[in-house]
Amino acid sequence: MRLLERIKSILEPEQQHLAAIFENGFSNTLHTTIKRMPDGTTFVITGDIPAMWLRDSAAQVRPYLVLAAEDAELADMIEGLVRRQLACVLLDPYANAFNSSPSASGHQQDLTEMTPWLWERKYEIDSLCYPLQLSYLLWKNTGRTSHLDQTFRQAASAIIDLWKTEQHHETASAYRFQRLDCPPTDTLPRDGKGSVTGYTGMTWSGFRPSDDACTYGYLIPSNMFAVVVLRYVEEIATVVLSDRSLAEQAAKLSAEIDRGIQTHGIVDHPAYGRMYAYETDGLGNYNLMDDANVPSLLAIPYLGYAGKDDPIYQNTRRFLLSGDNPTFYEGKAASGIGSPHTPDRYIWHIALAMQGLTASDKQEQAQMLEVLAATTAGTGLMHEGFHADDPHQFTRPWFSWANMMFGELLLDYCGIAVRTK
Repeated sequence: MRLLERIKSILEPEQQHLAAIFENGFSNTLHTTIKRMPDGTTFVITGDIPAMWLRDSAAQVRPYLVLAAEDAELADMIEGLVRRQLACVLLDPYANAFNSSPSASGHQQDLTEMTPWLWERKYEIDSLCYPLQLSYLLWKNTGRTSHLDQTFRQAASAIIDLWKTEQHHETASAYRFQRLDCPPTDTLPRDGKGSVTGYTGMTWSGFRPSDDACTYGYLIPSNMFAVVVLRYVEEIATVVLSDRSLAEQAAKLSAEIDRGIQTHGIVDHPAYGRMYAYETDGLGNYNLMDDANVPSLLAIPYLGYAGKDDPIYQNTRRFLLSGDNPTFYEGKAASGIGSPHTPDRYIWHIALAMQGLTASDKQEQAQMLEVLAATTAGTGLMHEGFHADDPHQFTRPWFSWANMMFGELLLDYCGIAVRTK
């Protein structure tokens, strides 16, 4: 593979082990999680779960975009995924994970509007952001516009309509979700409606990208991601679709959500200054933390919401990478951000990769790559979470998203990046 040879030529002799991990992850995802379907679409499983998450599947194929301009087969694969994701959105924009056929697999007993196509129906803002982002990135990295068709227009309109509804979750939304006999993080309180919220201009989310329930309904990093992808929709509608109405709707909603973030999503911390909260309810309550899953506060520059040198981001980052963040763990093996989704003191490979991708210097990137390489427990692949003192204690031995995040960090370190404009 020419890309692998290019990476090897850039790395120092003592860094060649990083290329081996890159090759493992790139090959593993391509050959074990991606399936081309008879209808020309692409179905991508997360790894050890046989369903397709809109979020994970987009993140899993993103690094292949660096090759897609010159590799028509890879570009076709990614376009097939975009088409399937958009079809899934039109099946049910509130769902986060889908079956490859109407098999009724997954969480069919949940108290919500399940159908046989759905594996799970936890509503997460980011599940709608990722298909829009991947559609845009495919265009920018290959020049293709064939996927930006009537189906894209319908899906984008459906997403905008849902986000406008969920700006008024208390009064306008019919979405409910309850799961019986489960931890509290797997279900929503108030008979499935979630905790009480006030109007902010932001759009409500039932669940985080970890699939855990939100403590407060306005999830700041996911709203930031929505602002960014709505700008993508505005550009696509203007340049490709010549759809003035869609462009205006996207621009208006993006501005409303952004105002909500700037008005309600920033707190004055006594030690760190003005910084972003992870969640708020619009009623004066805030959750100061981060979650390893993307979108996260750590990922703000990666998402394209603000630059690495933005002062509020820098304040937020200092908090996130400190002991004041309840999900930041320091141990004998590593220090980094984890998630309430996994056991206490478990650091996530995704968060370590994101720390590297949002670092301001190559030295920190190199450090994160070495920490990632040293915590595979000899498997040569990334995991979900691992114990801060012992990487041999880990969750999910087969987790494609984490493998590809390592790959994206190594590509970035080598000066090879997915085009985002």
